[in-house]
Amino acid sequence: MNVLVTGGCGYKGTVLVPKLLERDYKVQVLDVQWFGNFLFSHPNLTVTKGDVRDIDSINLQNVDVIIHLSSVANDPCGDLDPKLTWEISALATMQLADKAVREGVKQFIYASSGSVYGIKDEDQVTENLQLKPISEYNKTKMVSERVLLSYQNDMMVQIVRPATVCGLSPRMRLDVAVNLLTIQALKNRKITVFGGNQARPNIHIEDITDVYLHFIKRPEYTGIFNAGFENITIFEIANLITKYIPAEIIVTESNDPRSYRINSDKLLATGFKPKKNVEYAIKEIIESYRSGVLRDEDHFYNLKWMEKKRIVNG
Repeated sequence: MNVLVTGGCGYKGTVLVPKLLERDYKVQVLDVQWFGNFLFSHPNLTVTKGDVRDIDSINLQNVDVIIHLSSVANDPCGDLDPKLTWEISALATMQLADKAVREGVKQFIYASSGSVYGIKDEDQVTENLQLKPISEYNKTKMVSERVLLSYQNDMMVQIVRPATVCGLSPRMRLDVAVNLLTIQALKNRKITVFGGNQARPNIHIEDITDVYLHFIKRPEYTGIFNAGFENITIFEIANLITKYIPAEIIVTESNDPRSYRINSDKLLATGFKPKKNVEYAIKEIIESYRSGVLRDEDHFYNLKWMEKKRIVNG
């Protein structure tokens, strides 16, 4: 089976692609490589440095499955240059879906985001609740979902709304909640919590990448699926970190009101079982940092790196 992974050099992609190769898939990766390429060479892997917006250059011949990870990832980066965000995260998705149908691609797995729900008071946020996206990033995800669902009679469409991802990756991200707070504690013995009472769902990177593998094997499960298994507050995450690192927790005001608790029963009903959690992510980050494998580098922070490299126009 031939799999195209857009954004395959990113945080999730560099964990997912080796798993695909281990299962004897032939993998094509398309990535603009703003943050580098951390994938190792493999006889069944082809990595193309290219822009997902350049639809004419994307070869879909013999592609059976698309796993579409490409996006301007997270709210601050999306808000920096809204035009760029809409072009990459929405327009390119529309063009890719249209071309996929015309080229006979059988299955399209899309990485949306749990943040499309916005602010929710419900204890259990399920897939059928109204979406109220706040940022450009959230809005492009919602629009892309709608576009893809319009093609569900022409190919198998599976939309995954992941929680905030945590844990180690070769192309690490140190700007997502668990990873960020853990590295702060390791470096400064202080954790700065903005607000703290916002509830956020979380998922380990090994689990979210396993979700995509899970759906490749189960094309009959189409539609939208939440993917997150620990709904905890930012302050609870900070407290959990202090179990392993003596650190002062400093609470300040937050301008990010997003708060929601997702329910992933629909995903669990397909037979998926998560294996790792936030506490595991914290412990592995601590071990990797203390052993010198993980370093605190600029290219592990999306916003900082995009500004440094003048990727955005904002």
